[in-house]
Amino acid sequence: MSTCTHLDTIEITELPEEVAGCEDCLATGGVWLHLRICLACGHVGCCDDSPNKHASAHASLEHPIIRSLEPGEDWCWCFEDEIGMRIPQVTGSTRIPPSPMLSR
Repeated sequence: MSTCTHLDTIEITELPEEVAGCEDCLATGGVWLHLRICLACGHVGCCDDSPNKHASAHASLEHPIIRSLEPGEDWCWCFEDEIGMRIPQVTGSTRIPPSPMLSR
């Protein structure tokens, strides 16, 4: 069974109470479908089903692990090890706005 070798990069263990949306989409006027948070720095980006895939674009060796911010989802993904997991040390839930892609 594979394990993530980047757990030491996690700095964010408490999810924010609320976010406004994908930081990059908000800055450029883009739209997102689902939101993800970088567990290294807290950057909020959009999923790969979104037009700009900002969460993947943000990922790097120093920022490899994201967590879904979608209601009812608690999964994480390591881009470097290409493995999904749950990280129980990351707690909280985040209020997110509706997806602009779903309201079109």
